Amino acid sequence: MKRFKKILKWTGIVLLLLLGGLSATIAMRQNIQYDRPYPAITASTDSAVIQKGKHIIFGAAHCADCHSKANPDSLIALGQDVPLTGGFVFELPVGKVYTKNITPDKETGIGNYTDAEIARALRYGVHRDGTAIFDFMPFHNMSDEDMTAVISYLRSQKPVRNEVPGNEFNMLGYAVKAFLIKPVGPEGEVPGSVKVDSTANYGKYLANNVANCVGCHTERDMMTGAFTGEPFAGGLEIDGFITPNLTPDPGSRIYNWSQEQFINRFKMGKLHPKTPMPWNSFKRMSDDELKAIYAYLKTVKPVKGKIK
Repeated sequence: MKRFKKILKWTGIVLLLLLGGLSATIAMRQNIQYDRPYPAITASTDSAVIQKGKHIIFGAAHCADCHSKANPDSLIALGQDVPLTGGFVFELPVGKVYTKNITPDKETGIGNYTDAEIARALRYGVHRDGTAIFDFMPFHNMSDEDMTAVISYLRSQKPVRNEVPGNEFNMLGYAVKAFLIKPVGPEGEVPGSVKVDSTANYGKYLANNVANCVGCHTERDMMTGAFTGEPFAGGLEIDGFITPNLTPDPGSRIYNWSQEQFINRFKMGKLHPKTPMPWNSFKRMSDDELKAIYAYLKTVKPVKGKIK
């Protein structure tokens, strides 16, 4: 019996030492800094460039859906600007992640960031201090031309003071941040510009690098953001909704939709109030943009998804 108690005692000590060492390692790895290049992006004051950035931000890129707590549709209908003041919270298994204030306010927003620092965050997934960003923004392969337009519009906004809370991680979140969250950068060469038309090639660019159709319509690990399923096959649960299959499989949601039906559905905007799909942003996309995405979805690998 004494020997058994001794074994238990030393087992407990070893476990405590291991847990203590693990906790110390997790704590030390919370602010790992990564060296990533600064894209040669410079904001423009040209009104056409700024307007293009505004179209991307409030259309395909749907930035206002995450970086604003206002009602974008109502404000836009009144001819007012939508303040991108952040503060929206993602309730995740790792804790609470808050979107940032991306107005040019110097104290609470991006007013003190350089154009290159903003571009690096979007393209290489690192904060100004070099720490990794949770991969919610799919703009790593956004063209230089489009990124210039986006940053130009962000610079043109009215600065709004809004102090956003820091992210609130649980113990699992701290462990995930320590060992699994790393910067996500571009795949292959980033284009200087992309021809805007209604072809599948432009649709591929929008669906993967701007509108992030692939990000929601593909199963992924919600702790790390890593993809675990077939592209565009759906099956990802978001706020109680399961994203549908968008591949050209006969059982998919849009298999029998004509191009006209596809466009008309987007122009209707949000029909189900609690859906996570940013319909009201996507309805602001041009017909050619929607035609391009439709054409591209017809070319992806057919997959028999879990949800039609």
